Amino acid sequence: MFTGIIEELGEVVSIEEIGDSSRIRLRGPVVCSDAGHGDSIAVNGVCLTVVDTPDQLASATGEFSADVMAETLHRSSLGVLAPGSRVNLERAMALGARLGGHLVQGHVDATGTLLSREPGDLDADGLPRWEVLRFSLPQSITRYLVEKGSITVDGVSLTVVDAAIDSFSVSLIPATLALTTLGTKAVGDPVNLEVDVLAKYVERLLDTRTLPDTLGKDLS
Repeated sequence: MFTGIIEELGEVVSIEEIGDSSRIRLRGPVVCSDAGHGDSIAVNGVCLTVVDTPDQLASATGEFSADVMAETLHRSSLGVLAPGSRVNLERAMALGARLGGHLVQGHVDATGTLLSREPGDLDADGLPRWEVLRFSLPQSITRYLVEKGSITVDGVSLTVVDAAIDSFSVSLIPATLALTTLGTKAVGDPVNLEVDVLAKYVERLLDTRTLPDTLGKDLS
């Protein structure tokens, strides 16, 4: 599990295609500082597993490798990454740590695209105090978004400002703009979306169609 609080901006070092999957090498000194084989690290909101052995981990340069399966490449935006691409990195949360964002699984539900970005008020230096970004919203996950609810965009835990049928908006403070890839996203760029898993569980519990029909049956 993750929290959606990005620890650092990393960089893609190389991508090796292996059949219909890929092995991606990334540079992230912070998340790599205590990484080990089998550890989970979220890359743009996608939970990946460190595949390096202790001898292969490049602790000095802060590099690690992870395998990306065809299904992940198909369902996320990781397939458009290239050497030099910046990525949001977060280690799996430690039990007992503060939950600064919300519970994030690192399982992408859908991809969207950046539709627009509007700067807010300017500070004394002429820089925007915040920006409002609007993303497209696939119909398959529309029902899970509510105003002031949580959503993960490229691994970043954000609060929904408004949710329309086919889009939603979020407001980003300067820290988020500076410390994540969302600060440099261009209109049309793809993003990974993960809805709040609690909404899925509530839906499952309320949907009686998913429950076995035992009414009127002898259960003895």
